[in-house]
Amino acid sequence: MGILDLEKQFSFYGAYHHNPINIAIHMLLVWPIFFTALLILYFTPSFFNLPQIELSVFEIHCFLILNFGFLIAIIYSLFYIALEVKSGSLAALLCMTAWILSSFLAQVLEFSLTWKVVLITQIVCWIGQFIGHGVFEKRAPALLDNLVQAFIMAPFFVLLEAMQKFLNYEPYPGFQAKVEALIDAEINDWKEKKQLLIS
Repeated sequence: MGILDLEKQFSFYGAYHHNPINIAIHMLLVWPIFFTALLILYFTPSFFNLPQIELSVFEIHCFLILNFGFLIAIIYSLFYIALEVKSGSLAALLCMTAWILSSFLAQVLEFSLTWKVVLITQIVCWIGQFIGHGVFEKRAPALLDNLVQAFIMAPFFVLLEAMQKFLNYEPYPGFQAKVEALIDAEINDWKEKKQLLIS
């Protein structure tokens, strides 16, 4: 599967996220996982002792550190833009906004409270997603078959899913119909394999 083939990647994701309740769970829980990962990564050291960037908004001062959190936000942003320019640019804006806001919050909470907030949020969000798959989707999560999908593409795909659902957005005409056909084929293939295992 081409890593930048949006149709194939999104249909693979869609085959694991077809149930409306599971989709809603992921829409609510995927971005908090990303945000809290950036939150804890704020406390990693700066690359090559690069200077901090001071940012002031409404007399609130924040120091942005060019560290692993920044690197993750940049990698995700560039990857999403490479997948699809319009929705990818919005996803990139959300990634960089999450990096800035997580930096503000990390300084307010300090490490002693941040790690607790991150731990609780991650546990709740991951359990919620596993419930979504086990109870509603009745299929194991994609992370068991494709780690890249689970950790890198999920934030972009829940955004793209929301844009399709609420704004009727398509990266190009006919995208949704093509993806739905691929999703149906993927689900049918999975059901056939499952049936063979049972019999």
